[in-house]
Amino acid sequence: MRLPKRLRQERLKLKIEETPFITDEELAKAFSVSIQTIRLDRMELAIPELRERIKSVAKDQWNETVKALPLDDVIGEIIDLELDHRAISILDIRKEHVFTRNDIARGHHLFAQANSLAVAVIDDDLALTEKAEIKFLRQVKQGERVIAKAHVETLEKHRRSRVFVESFVDQELVFSGHFTMYRSKENDRGVE
Repeated sequence: MRLPKRLRQERLKLKIEETPFITDEELAKAFSVSIQTIRLDRMELAIPELRERIKSVAKDQWNETVKALPLDDVIGEIIDLELDHRAISILDIRKEHVFTRNDIARGHHLFAQANSLAVAVIDDDLALTEKAEIKFLRQVKQGERVIAKAHVETLEKHRRSRVFVESFVDQELVFSGHFTMYRSKENDRGVE
């Protein structure tokens, strides 16, 4: 049974406040209405589209900015960042990311998301991937959202850092990687 418009919009607003990264498609399913209805409701409520909500949340949460590469070079949208500690990005798998015959994401997109996040989390003007040990754990399909989480495991001597990245679809691990990162300067915090 469809909800009256006013009640649906109230619940829509609450749902987006609870899960700001929910897509219009997911909202349409949840409220049993068309995507266009969700878009119209969002417009009436002055709720921005997903991409703008992601940027807004990221700006509110960040105290720091990416140093090692331009933000536009990061694959996916960074939504959380604490340099030399942790970072999170989101990548929605679209048509341009998949093989045309089976809608499976090309592996280099998952790797690029993880690798660029490993670079972005480093507190240095120059961070380069020296070595990567990766595992693809399951296929990712068009329409799925990949959430990559990076954390810096160690800050080592000789300008090296180890970054571990895990990528998830609906909380299922789909990719993992250990990245050894070269940095142009010794870190200020010493060896950990």
